[in-house]
Amino acid sequence: MSHNVNLAIIYYSSTGTGTAIATEMAHAAEAAGAEVRIRKAAELAPQAAIDSNPIWAAHHAATADVPAPSADDLIWADAVIFGSPTRFGNITAQLKQFIDTLSGPWQANHLSDKVYSGFTSTGTRHGGHETTLLALYNSIHHFGGIIVPPGYTDPIKYVDGNPYGTSHHAVFGPDLGSIDDDTRNSARHQAERVVRIAGALKRGNAA
Repeated sequence: MSHNVNLAIIYYSSTGTGTAIATEMAHAAEAAGAEVRIRKAAELAPQAAIDSNPIWAAHHAATADVPAPSADDLIWADAVIFGSPTRFGNITAQLKQFIDTLSGPWQANHLSDKVYSGFTSTGTRHGGHETTLLALYNSIHHFGGIIVPPGYTDPIKYVDGNPYGTSHHAVFGPDLGSIDDDTRNSARHQAERVVRIAGALKRGNAA
C-alpha cells in the first residue's frame, strides 16, 4: 500500500479567488508529497448572470477545462479540502449541490475516517469568513469525517486571524480574483497540515 496522501481539492469560484487559493494549496500539497486532484463544482447560474459580470465571465471561460467533482474523487481521497465563497454566510449553491449528491457513498460509509478542511472568501471584511466554514463543516460531521482546521498552529494564523480555515477578503476591482501573501501563506500552511495529518493517519491504519 502506498502511504502517499491522495488529496482532493473541491471548490467553487465565480471570479477567481477560490481558484487562486485552490492552486496555492495544490502546489503546497504536491511539494509535501501528496497526489492532488483539483475539481471545480459545476456552474448553476444562468449564462445571462455570468455574462453580466465581465470578471465572472472571464473566469468561467478560463476554468472551463477544470473537471467537475464526482463521488469517485472523494472515495479516492485520503483528505478533502472544500472551498467556497460565502453566500449570505453560507456555502454556495454550486458546492452544496455537489455535496447533496453524496448520499450513496455516505450510506456506504465511503466518506468517513478521512481528513477534511475548508477555505472561503468574502466580499467584505467580516461577511461570513467563519460562518461559511462552520456551515461547511456541518456536513463533515454527518460524513463521520475528521475535521483538521489550521487553528493557531503557525504564526501566519495570528496574521489572518481565522482558525477555521483559510479565508480571503476579496475586494471588488481590478485585482479581484488574486490573493495576497497572507492568504497564500495561510493556504500553504493549511494544505501542508492536512497532508501531514492525513499521512499520519494513513500510515497508522496500515501499520
